[in-house]
Amino acid sequence: MALLVQERTNNRHMVRDIPLEKIRNIGVIAHIDAGKTTATERMLYYTGRLYKLGEVHEGTAVMDWMEQEQERGITITAAATSCRWRDCRINIIDTPGHVDFTAEVERSLKVLDGAVVIFCGVGGVQPQSETVWRQADRYKVPRVAFINKMDRVGANFKKVVRDIEEKLGASTFPIQLPIGSEADFRGVIDLLQMKAFIFEEDKIDDNFKEAAIPEDMIEKAKIYNHDLVEKLAEHDHRLMDKYVHNQPISEGELRFALRKAVIEDMFVPIMCGAAFKNKGVQMLLDAVCDCMPSPLDVLPIKGIDPDSEKEIERKTSDDEPFCALCFKIATDPYVGRLTYIRVYSGTLQKSTYVYNINRDQNDRLSKIVRMHANKQEIVDGVGAGDIVGVVGLKSAQTGDTLCDKDYPIMLEKMHFPEPVVSMAIEPATKVDQDKLGMALNKLQEEDPTFKVKYNTETGQTIISGMGELHLEIIIDRLSREFKVSANTGTPQVAYKEMPTQEVRSVGKFIQQTGGHGQYGHAVIIIKPGETGTGVEFINKIVGGNIPREYIPAVKAGVNMASKTGVIAGYPVIDTEVTLIDGSFHEVDSSELAFKMAGSIAFKEGLGKAKCRLMEPIMALEVIFPEEYMGEVIGDLNSRRCKIREITQKGNAKIVKCDAPLAGMFGYATAIRNLTQGRASYTMEPSHYAEVPSNIAEKVIGK
Repeated sequence: MALLVQERTNNRHMVRDIPLEKIRNIGVIAHIDAGKTTATERMLYYTGRLYKLGEVHEGTAVMDWMEQEQERGITITAAATSCRWRDCRINIIDTPGHVDFTAEVERSLKVLDGAVVIFCGVGGVQPQSETVWRQADRYKVPRVAFINKMDRVGANFKKVVRDIEEKLGASTFPIQLPIGSEADFRGVIDLLQMKAFIFEEDKIDDNFKEAAIPEDMIEKAKIYNHDLVEKLAEHDHRLMDKYVHNQPISEGELRFALRKAVIEDMFVPIMCGAAFKNKGVQMLLDAVCDCMPSPLDVLPIKGIDPDSEKEIERKTSDDEPFCALCFKIATDPYVGRLTYIRVYSGTLQKSTYVYNINRDQNDRLSKIVRMHANKQEIVDGVGAGDIVGVVGLKSAQTGDTLCDKDYPIMLEKMHFPEPVVSMAIEPATKVDQDKLGMALNKLQEEDPTFKVKYNTETGQTIISGMGELHLEIIIDRLSREFKVSANTGTPQVAYKEMPTQEVRSVGKFIQQTGGHGQYGHAVIIIKPGETGTGVEFINKIVGGNIPREYIPAVKAGVNMASKTGVIAGYPVIDTEVTLIDGSFHEVDSSELAFKMAGSIAFKEGLGKAKCRLMEPIMALEVIFPEEYMGEVIGDLNSRRCKIREITQKGNAKIVKCDAPLAGMFGYATAIRNLTQGRASYTMEPSHYAEVPSNIAEKVIGK
């Protein structure tokens, strides 16, 4: 048991049961079906958090606690848990692999210090593997790679290692070599210790023993060990000095250099195993403790001082002012609204008030809980580096900053992709009407990629999400969790609009009534922006033509107007709006007047900017037996897909293409029928492109 560390903070005492340097906040990320949840279940078993192994395919996995997850054998929501290994506490978040739930990965990586990336020993780097890897790159999250399913037919360690290097462009190298593969996978060689470990099939606990390196692998192991030392020496000058002068290098020095390189996100060690057969999981846990950063190893969190608008930082310490980020909202059947937070600095006690700077609101925390999937363990207080759930934050949203009111700081908000699929929804009966609105609001709070809006022209409620599966799960949850019956329309594509040329536009809002009137005047330039930027607002007002306090109102007006385009009422994207001039009235000007002026200027400018209709394009990868080549390609062509690449893998063909979402509804059924159920595919949002004129006419004419 770790020694209790007594720390004094803000005139209060907080008792830590474990030192900060012994905490590991990690996520498990991968392509769908690479074995994330199975690996997490094994980690929990070996750390004593579970006493019985749960299986994904049997619907008994603890981390897949939702009914829909158990039925479908997929992870839908990121589940958090905490466990102990050696002298460390490991906070683990098991994330979904399906692209429709990519927001769960995004928000998890934002608050994690490290990640275990799992690759399939047969499939290698798959499309969603690339997506989660790039997300981890964006947040500079240190990683350990684990090649899973080494016991499966077709498993090829060397090929997957090459795949990781080539497709992900990462500085990686194995720290283990498999002994055998497929049915003969029986152990690993640890390249740091230069020892072999053989797995014992008939055991679950203590299921490996140390052995001599097999004679036919000694030479190979020496070469790999030499190359590993060379790789690590690139990131450690002391190691490089010893390496260049042919001096002996100890295992401890290698481990120190490895940890340093991983923490600095300069190197990704590769391990291997078969989680389902309990092979290699304990060694992966060792690597998490040895290589992954503690909260003290990561850079201080940076934010903005809302008063001076200057960048400030908070060190990972209980003695610093309190600062935390809300990264997930969940509706819990027992405690109601549960907010997941990552504490970056300071401490937090239950039954105290906490300040939400984004909402300018004080809320009283009634409970602090450590999560174990959907189970909870109540704690009295938490400190820097902890990830917990809190009850009592009534208005907090994903991405909000909690802080000490006397020491305000606003952390960077999270960015999520825009929904690409919409459908109409209505209550099945009068009784369901009020319940539907409340349920949709709760689901929208939980999931930043799920949007609800009311169409005033048609009187319909429109829900939008990241794909057909995403909306299917939402409808299912409405029925099961919220007991709401609803009728839905067919899924529709979330089209967007975008200007094609630069225009200057003037917006004036003048109203004269009995007393004070309203006066707002703004001049803007609208032009096409960079891909994926949404609507970007730039202020170039000089000389005080518009007072500083009214600039945000103009921006708010532009944003409000951008939600409805001029061609067919779709939201506007990839547009740069520059405020260049305007005027104000000493008495009559107000925020409302400038908000209206910004809105009018944007609407009128769009009318002159020759807007075009844009549609979401998906990156599609289809894997199928060679004999179905003609049927699959013919079907893709009929759906307006642009084929980018066709490759061969064994007797299977892999086709990568850009697929307009409008043509991809019902593709799961179609591809099954075409290939007698032998094909698989993955699809994820890629970009927006102009809709061909003949199709645009039909969409606009609807």
